[in-house]
Amino acid sequence: MRRRPRRTPRPAGLAAALACALGLLLAPAPTEAAAATARSATAETDARPAPGHWVGTWTAAPQLTEPHNMPPPPFTGDDAVLVDATLRQTVRVTTGGERIRLSFSNEFGGAPLPLTEVSVALPLGGAAGVGAIEPGTATPVTFSGRASVTVPVGARYVSDPVAVPLEAGSNLTVTAHLAEGQAGTALTSHPGSRTTSHLLAGNHVAADDLPGATPTDHWYLLSSVEAWSSRSTSATAILGDSLTDGRGSTTNENDRWPDQLFDRLQEGRGTDDVALLNQAAGGNRVLADGLGPSAISRLDRDVLSQSGVTRLILFEGVNDIGTAEATPEAQARVADDLIVAFDQIVTRARTHGIEVYGATLLPFGGNEGYDDPGGLREAARQAVNEWIRTSGAFDAVLDLDAALRDPAAPERLRPGVHDGDWLHLNPGGYGLLADAVPARLFR
Repeated sequence: MRRRPRRTPRPAGLAAALACALGLLLAPAPTEAAAATARSATAETDARPAPGHWVGTWTAAPQLTEPHNMPPPPFTGDDAVLVDATLRQTVRVTTGGERIRLSFSNEFGGAPLPLTEVSVALPLGGAAGVGAIEPGTATPVTFSGRASVTVPVGARYVSDPVAVPLEAGSNLTVTAHLAEGQAGTALTSHPGSRTTSHLLAGNHVAADDLPGATPTDHWYLLSSVEAWSSRSTSATAILGDSLTDGRGSTTNENDRWPDQLFDRLQEGRGTDDVALLNQAAGGNRVLADGLGPSAISRLDRDVLSQSGVTRLILFEGVNDIGTAEATPEAQARVADDLIVAFDQIVTRARTHGIEVYGATLLPFGGNEGYDDPGGLREAARQAVNEWIRTSGAFDAVLDLDAALRDPAAPERLRPGVHDGDWLHLNPGGYGLLADAVPARLFR
């Protein structure tokens, strides 16, 4: 094997090397300002979040607050609400993270919404619905660097990222003070919180406890929490009505069916990086506004614009059937219109790369308001369910009807799973519903 002869350094190279070394020896020491700048740049680099993306981890579909769901006295006046009020709320996040950000909605407010001060904290004992926080955990929240912000009518404002490490499935406390309150009596809320909030006059945003506060089982103004998450983390949004909103579940126990499904996914292999966004509203319909905007109209707001959503569960339509007249013509029309609306939702979601899982509608036989003697509404439900099962429109079908109906009387729910009205479920029934959703769809 032939070796290459060694090369001796050229004189020019030696001169350049000596000049470089001499320059280093004679160069002045860096100034303190320069050193501080270097340290600042290093610290800024170290503070940057790890690679990832924002993923929604909790949501509540905004609604116009009905008169009987307004904040209790003295927090609702003749011409303003929440004047000089501290509002403390707890929400249960799904997937966790080291950094979060909040969204406040003024979609249905009749005037600008001035938020004077906002903080986040860990609730005392990690519990839902408590008015106290763990001492020393209150952290200020800003919006584009400002502690106070005014949300315009119809808008939603997102906070700056806040460094608050949250475990998956844990509760978070959000406290806001409104020094001026909101003018008028039109207020954005989510009435079906199944979680207790607390109101107290004055500014108590950083207080460890709120003795003497007025409890109310509604959420106001807060619409979402996002977490900075790994690239593998994704969110599944659920469009639904009171069955998904949790009517019949236990206040402050988080035992709605999406909560129970999330608990199961957390325990499974390959499904612990899935956030669930409960975008349901009690009384909601697919085709027409009622209690909250229709599902077809709120699709953009509640699904397509939410961070990290890759799947949609569509479980809604029973209120459209139940509120339509019990005539052959009206029920045939509502069934056909629901099928068209479902197909539209699938088309629009897939445009955004979102898979859609269609859930069959549960029976309501025996319910005083929806069950009709001629069985016309039941026939419409069966027609819609048949289309969901057989049309091939969905990426997957969740046959919740098959899981919850009484085998001896398929037009009714199984005994012992409802809360007494033959329409809404109890916590055990919601557990069966959650178990009917295959975990493989989330891997």
